[in-house]
Amino acid sequence: MKISAREFFDGVLDPGSYRSWDREPIEIATAPAYHAELTAAAERSGTDESVLTGEGRLRGRRVAVIACEFGFLAGSIGVAAAERIVTAVERATALGLPLLASPTSGGTRMQEGTVAFVQMVKIAGAVAAHKSAGHPYLVYLRDPTMGGVFASWGSLGHMTFAEPGALIGFLGPRVYEALYDRPFPEGVQTAENLYRNGVIDGVVPVRFFRRIAHRVLNVAVPVAGQANSLSIASTAQGVGRVGSPGAEGVETPAWESVLISRDPRRPGIRELLRQASDRVPLSGTGQGESDRAVVHALARLRGEPCVIFGHDRAGRTGENTMGPAALREARRSMHLAAELHIPLVLVIDTAGAALSREAEERGLAPEIARCLADLVTLDTPTVSVLLGQGTGGGALALLPADRVLAATHGWLAPLPPEGASAIVFRDTAHAAELAAAQRVRAADLLADGVVDRIVAEHPDAAREPIDFSRRMVAAIAEELAALRARPTAALRASRRNRYRRLGVPG
Repeated sequence: MKISAREFFDGVLDPGSYRSWDREPIEIATAPAYHAELTAAAERSGTDESVLTGEGRLRGRRVAVIACEFGFLAGSIGVAAAERIVTAVERATALGLPLLASPTSGGTRMQEGTVAFVQMVKIAGAVAAHKSAGHPYLVYLRDPTMGGVFASWGSLGHMTFAEPGALIGFLGPRVYEALYDRPFPEGVQTAENLYRNGVIDGVVPVRFFRRIAHRVLNVAVPVAGQANSLSIASTAQGVGRVGSPGAEGVETPAWESVLISRDPRRPGIRELLRQASDRVPLSGTGQGESDRAVVHALARLRGEPCVIFGHDRAGRTGENTMGPAALREARRSMHLAAELHIPLVLVIDTAGAALSREAEERGLAPEIARCLADLVTLDTPTVSVLLGQGTGGGALALLPADRVLAATHGWLAPLPPEGASAIVFRDTAHAAELAAAQRVRAADLLADGVVDRIVAEHPDAAREPIDFSRRMVAAIAEELAALRARPTAALRASRRNRYRRLGVPG
């Protein structure tokens, strides 16, 4: 049983809050047979077009909504439907409202030909303008969503979820079989398969999408004063200023910190996220790639909204280190933070980027370069956290930020000390010596201006995972609150100057 547009509105909006924005569909030239089809479709579906638009409340928050009605000519989009969609998107943009869109469609309307097909251009343009203005655009794909609809406004969400079991794809199975005289491979064009492959962020029923949308909007569009009140509350409970700049770890040899950072019991990004509120995980690049070695999410840290991205200790096994897809996921998080005008938090904790033929052929090095360039010029506040191991380009790719924090035993180096020893001495026996000489530990990085602040471990995070995670999250939140008060242009200029002067005497 397919979910109707009105059932979608009932599932995501507060009861009785929906208000239609729709006017009578614009008149287009139609042949008598097509006019009869439109009349019959209206009678069957109870709607005057294949899309309904309007506004309502989601847990009291005003939002704009757009939903296809599959019962009207299979939810196909013609000129009138496209005009209704664009008008609604533009109205949402003008009003500054978050937009929830739920396509379900066979694609563009064949009865109107090419002119219907090119309507997807103006719909995509309107959505892009809405996002450029800093307003959230969340998508819930219903069964089925195909063709040009999926290839335009169905794939432009800041976050995208889908109905369980939904058929989702570009070329319809019937069309494929007619063109190539064989059935389309089973299990490919399903919501679940697209989620596994990093195309969409999740597969949930409508009622759960309502909860997810609420959490996303809590992060992306905070109620006035909410972030400050939560931060003040945290400080009032005794958090205060934690992890102040200092000389923590100066007595610990660099090699000892390296060994401590490799303890499998050491807390990672997932432990930090457990201290967050309004967590909404993202999945993959949105372009058909995902990497289990990284995690990203929208969240609040002691009331401060942010996008969090980082290396995942739990997802790293043996040689399964971060590859090019992980860095493309990082860039998705960067762009998401910039589009939503919220800060970005990057967590470094990696034994290094992947060393493999696949990594080389899929562009590992160019992705590291793009991450560096994006971060230095990003139009949103950034905080980088050296949580544990910081090896090679995979760590460097997440380093540039307005503020860089480090755990006492966090460290950063171009290679693991054993690798540096192999290059210099042709053995690994001098790893401890190289770690000291290269000044890799957090205390040295602080003295050299690479790190701004050290968050203490007592004596190391593996022995106090919860308390340490709380201290680190409190420190990050404190930095975010300070950064949000600074103009974007000033942040960019300061960030570029910081890395321009890094390592230069005087």
